[in-house]
Amino acid sequence: MTSERTYHHGDLRRAILTAALDVIATEGPAAMSLRDLARRAGVSHAAPAHHFKDRTGLLTAVAAEGYALFADALAGAPDLRERGVAYVRFATTHPAHFQVMFQPDLHRTDDPDLLAARARATEALRSGVADLPPAGRGEDDRLTGVAAWSLAHGFATLLLTGNLADAMAGRDPEEAFRSLASSVFAPEGRRDG
Repeated sequence: MTSERTYHHGDLRRAILTAALDVIATEGPAAMSLRDLARRAGVSHAAPAHHFKDRTGLLTAVAAEGYALFADALAGAPDLRERGVAYVRFATTHPAHFQVMFQPDLHRTDDPDLLAARARATEALRSGVADLPPAGRGEDDRLTGVAAWSLAHGFATLLLTGNLADAMAGRDPEEAFRSLASSVFAPEGRRDG
């Protein structure tokens, strides 16, 4: 009863989100249930529905929060390569958010908070492409953006799933990504074999 009262007067929404992130990070989004999260937070099984309505609502909140944090992480990066490093850093420090953000079947893709946060993150990535010298951009800025996104997202996903364990063998992931990005996005004539 004490924990229920504490959460009702505290930040139950945050407590449920934190519990959800813990479950997603350790067991994946499929393992998450509102009933289990309520138990973890020490509240009635109906309490999470008050804040999120349903499981999809909670996952939408996770995705929206993730995109907001992601946009903030990207905003401080001075160029496209460092935005890619920030992308990888975000994925490794927020793996639960990362999992949910890029699975649109898990959340409400038309949620206003989610749309606003995703637009901020997208703009940060696009401005990195616009800042490239013309020789490093290719013929189509949008395709260059897709290439940069694919590189950062693919690297981050492979890293999180353990598929780069042999290739990374003691290497700092951020430095490895910097090297990889520099070789892919170097202007013609500056590419290392």
